[in-house]
Amino acid sequence: MIDIVSKRYWFFAVSLLVILPGLYSLATAGLKLSIAFTSGSLLELRVNSVTNQTLAVADVRRIAGERISSDAVIQIGGADTIIIRSKPMKQDDKVALVVDLEAMYGKTTELSFETVGAEVSQEVTGAAVNAVILASLAILAWITVAFYRVPKPYRYGVAAIIAMLHDVAVVIGMASILGQLFNFEIDALFLTALLTVIGFSVHDTIVVFDRIRENVVRHRGMAYESIVNHSIVQTLDRSINTTLTVLLTLFALWLFGGITIRNFVLTLLLGIFSGSYSSIFNAAQILVAWESGEVGRFFRRLRGQATA
Repeated sequence: MIDIVSKRYWFFAVSLLVILPGLYSLATAGLKLSIAFTSGSLLELRVNSVTNQTLAVADVRRIAGERISSDAVIQIGGADTIIIRSKPMKQDDKVALVVDLEAMYGKTTELSFETVGAEVSQEVTGAAVNAVILASLAILAWITVAFYRVPKPYRYGVAAIIAMLHDVAVVIGMASILGQLFNFEIDALFLTALLTVIGFSVHDTIVVFDRIRENVVRHRGMAYESIVNHSIVQTLDRSINTTLTVLLTLFALWLFGGITIRNFVLTLLLGIFSGSYSSIFNAAQILVAWESGEVGRFFRRLRGQATA
């Protein structure tokens, strides 16, 4: 049988190697927020009659700089779509921008235009934070109640929350790094993806925990570490197959789903991969470390160092 649990500190180390660079980027550079969290305008245009001039980010940025703002963010989707994000855009400036783009590329059609003010942005940010906190508390309470038949059921809830926070840290940290390298923006869809990742992470963790609960009764007298390892191995095929199926579907969607949902799909890809890893290699191992007293010894050493 594969011995996964005895190598738990290697798996914890891998998690730290992934999380720490993201947290450092988050602390030093933060996240690149879209207009949903700051304020500004989003204009999406489609070029219907392309001239001999090929769509180019540099050309669109130059025109946007003259008509709107020099720090406008330009994206080209496919061969005929232009997406412009900028500070709040006046109607006259938008019309002048479209006229200039038509002069260069031919007739254009406005697909969407939205402007968000600072007040709305604050409401969205507050709602997002409240949603994540409420989801965490609800998950913790539900797992504790659902596992009330096993000894110390609250440990299962705490371990699931730690695994979930691991996945949130991976996603947000990677979003910060991608924001600095590839202009990856945090928008409302990112929050939707993050909540989806939280749900997937907890679901995958519960599959392993549920098997542990069954095996604790079925194999009375066996060492807890052996029961946990046996349970992980029993659910390993299902976890890997389920995750690969989802990841392959998302990868196809990322390739062909269009530029407007690409960040959303990428967030799901990162989060679901992380969720599967934490469910198999972190969550159940936390239970073993806690049961064997390693968690207590770790915190006692921390207190000893602090008082030394």
